[in-house]
Amino acid sequence: MSRQTSAGKILLVDDDKNLIELLKMRLESANYEVAAAFKEEDALEAIIGQAFDLSIVDLKLFHQDGIMLMEKLHSINPGLPVIILTAHGSIESAVEAIKRGAYTYLTKPFDSRDLLLQIEKAVENRKLTSEINRLRGLLAERYNFSNIVAKSQNMRRVLDVVSRIAKTESTVYVYGESGSGKELIAKAIHIASKRKDGPFVAINCAAIPETLWENELFGHDKGAFTGAIRNTKGLMTQAHGGTIFLDEIAEIPLSVQAKLLRALQERQFYPLGGEKPIEVDVRIIVAAKNDLKEEVRKGLFREDLFYRIHVIPIHLPPLRDRKEDIPYLTEHFLKKFNKQMKKEVRALTPQAMQRLMLYDWPGNIRELENTVEYAVAMTQQDVITELILPTKITLQEQFKPIKKASEAFSLKGLERSAIIKALSQVGNNTPQAAKRLGISKATLYRKIKEYYISS
Repeated sequence: MSRQTSAGKILLVDDDKNLIELLKMRLESANYEVAAAFKEEDALEAIIGQAFDLSIVDLKLFHQDGIMLMEKLHSINPGLPVIILTAHGSIESAVEAIKRGAYTYLTKPFDSRDLLLQIEKAVENRKLTSEINRLRGLLAERYNFSNIVAKSQNMRRVLDVVSRIAKTESTVYVYGESGSGKELIAKAIHIASKRKDGPFVAINCAAIPETLWENELFGHDKGAFTGAIRNTKGLMTQAHGGTIFLDEIAEIPLSVQAKLLRALQERQFYPLGGEKPIEVDVRIIVAAKNDLKEEVRKGLFREDLFYRIHVIPIHLPPLRDRKEDIPYLTEHFLKKFNKQMKKEVRALTPQAMQRLMLYDWPGNIRELENTVEYAVAMTQQDVITELILPTKITLQEQFKPIKKASEAFSLKGLERSAIIKALSQVGNNTPQAAKRLGISKATLYRKIKEYYISS
């Protein structure tokens, strides 16, 4: 029979050996691992060398009180929950222990069921906190500025603005084509802000039916409509203390825009069927595919709401205007999908990379990511050739000859001839050709497209 997984590891600290033995027996029968320390120095030595989920410490120890020991334990392991055991006459000291960081206290003699309940809650809380910190760390690692691929001048300007405004409370309006990374920028702003420990609530406004909008955003009180059997928090309330990201804000119905405007102005709102306003502390980041001025002109978006959200506008350039980023983004996605698919694809051939650089990417970064995923999945080699790429990229009309004979003798014609010659000399190896011509790879890719040069 296989051994059960441990429910947690506990450090017992008490100079009463009988109590230690009794507690150890009860905890081990509940599937906890237990280490015992009869002296303060033993407890400190144990916590340095091992990872514990909880410690149970007697208030009255041989050399010092349990509160002082608890503070030393916390100096080594700040997140460790500590339960203080105390006699009836020391309740005041036990309350002081909680003020100074104890999880809870129990008075002796205590009920073993109560002890196990408190331990279970403390260990569960410890694991939940650890998981939150782990996820928060992953979020910060993924979305901080240093991990956003931005080698082009266009994107460096964007990140410069983002870094300046992240610490403020101002409303941010991000606009750019679909797939250009608007939510990525919103998350980076949140992670770099004072609200990073609060929630980040992202809403795809295009995905919510018009009839459900008000309920989704503001929630409802019990009895607000048939089936409303309890109070329900809306997304605005869930974002309290953090950031709310309204993606595709132009899709919000006009009927809801007025209430949203009031909520943004007053930082409070009434849930459906509610008689008391709910106050919220949220930062607003919104996003749209295109500049909302046109939607305002058409009467599809309220002008007053537009000016309320149009505080700090950030335009995200499409991928076709930041092609210098393509090689770096491709490398990033290559590593990602290698890890997911357990493959070891080293790189793209120069010809395959050239195809990516010449394509206009109407789907932007999302389309590039999908393309790399497809290529990694399809290739049976350790490189991706142009033959592996989707046909929409390899069969596009990228090349055309010079139309006029006079063009061959112009400055552009001479430049075109020099590029063709350099490419032929190095077997169409674009990076080597760029080095031979004394220009950057990005410049060469741009020239190849400009002059319609076939590889």
